[in-house]
Amino acid sequence: MPQEPRSFFERLTGARVMHPSSSDDEREELLEHEVYDPEDVDNNDLENVMEESDYDLDDEYAAGETSDESEQEGQLTVDVFQDDETVIIQSTIAGVNPDDLDVSITNDMVTVRGQRRQQYTVDPEDYFYQECYWGTFSRSIILPIEIDADRAEAKIKNGVLTIRIPKANTAVTRKLKVKSN
Repeated sequence: MPQEPRSFFERLTGARVMHPSSSDDEREELLEHEVYDPEDVDNNDLENVMEESDYDLDDEYAAGETSDESEQEGQLTVDVFQDDETVIIQSTIAGVNPDDLDVSITNDMVTVRGQRRQQYTVDPEDYFYQECYWGTFSRSIILPIEIDADRAEAKIKNGVLTIRIPKANTAVTRKLKVKSN
């Protein structure tokens, strides 16, 4: 039975997608396949996949975003929400010294930068698990409403950074005096 040509995703990942219209025999055949073996891959497959993609590795190098040139920066996970008067941003930053944090606020964006320093020097082969992120991190959040950056405050409690930023008072109407020439 002839197989349908593999999709871009299937060629890129080596996975096979079971379509709802597949017969039971086709599904069984896919389930019987062995785990991916790199020696079974035709080198032309990778070249064909890269030719079909819009990804341009040269753009990444030109922008200086290579992992060889510098360590990749981590990205904070955040919760951003509001109450009646404030916008609240929370992020778990356990293990970060407050002196290693920088919070910048403009009228429409908040940027949090920092560094989590590792306390021990460990050889990579001595790790059983290495899941914690150590190093520099940042996160910029574009806010959907106007805020009063001058009255913002940031606090750390139990490893959670909380930034409270008052909303701008947009309900105030300002009257202008019209001048004649």
